[in-house]
Amino acid sequence: MTVRRIVPNVQVESEEDLSAGRDFYGLLGFEEVMNMGWVTTLASPANPTAQISFFTEERTAPVVPDLSVEVEDVDAVYARVRAAGAEVVRELRDEEWGVRRFFVRDPNGKVVNVLSHHRP
Repeated sequence: MTVRRIVPNVQVESEEDLSAGRDFYGLLGFEEVMNMGWVTTLASPANPTAQISFFTEERTAPVVPDLSVEVEDVDAVYARVRAAGAEVVRELRDEEWGVRRFFVRDPNGKVVNVLSHHRP
């Protein structure tokens, strides 16, 4: 299994908080790479896998995940997670913005968004 990136997700109260996060992390060299209104992702231009995301809500799932992990093959990881009996918080599905993902709860109660980008 290949892990491509790990992104901490921060839940905020408002779009103003999204902007404040973008402005603060901009001071550290991050730039906005995605903004869907309810989620904004910032990345380092020098190392694009160094990212942080801010969420006002999660529009297609029951909770905002604490962490996102991009893997090479989300279907294989999903099968392993299910076989291990881990708590799946949100079933595997394709999203309109080009990812396939599911949510699972880790042993410490944190919700992890596991995803792969759609293959062409």
